[in-house]
Amino acid sequence: MAGRERLLGELSVVSRRYMASYALFNQAVADHLGLHPTDLQCLNLLSLEDGAVTTGRIAELTGLTTGSATRLVDRLEKAGYVVRERDVVDRRRVLVATVPEKIVEFGRMWDRLGGGWYALFDGLEDDELALIIGHMRRTVDFSAEQIARLRGGEFQDASEEVS
Repeated sequence: MAGRERLLGELSVVSRRYMASYALFNQAVADHLGLHPTDLQCLNLLSLEDGAVTTGRIAELTGLTTGSATRLVDRLEKAGYVVRERDVVDRRRVLVATVPEKIVEFGRMWDRLGGGWYALFDGLEDDELALIIGHMRRTVDFSAEQIARLRGGEFQDASEEVS
């Protein structure tokens, strides 16, 4: 097997293990907090936003339908992580805002879990870090495209064949 073929094969195996380990880690964190894994990641994404957002924006961030995003917000609100509030500019709009104290608590837990995160990169040069960042950005874009394909029914026939 040629060098590149071997590396691509190894990359395939390692990336599958990486994704599985992250999904299992996400599940463990969600279980610890009493949240659904999707709710945990929505909370993560909301903490990266500049302020309160609409449920439509949550649907965009997560790739969920607006109905599913509404149910997700209901669960996060019940758990005390978000509140719904009227938009001061347009009183007809309802915005979803994170509860600052809960986000601080969430951040502290994340810091305790990820304390060794930066140490993983200690031996890397700046250009190697930039390469990893570029890969992660491309992966985020690629994942969004694949989610759209799956939700658009492109693979419906294949899933019916598997059933």
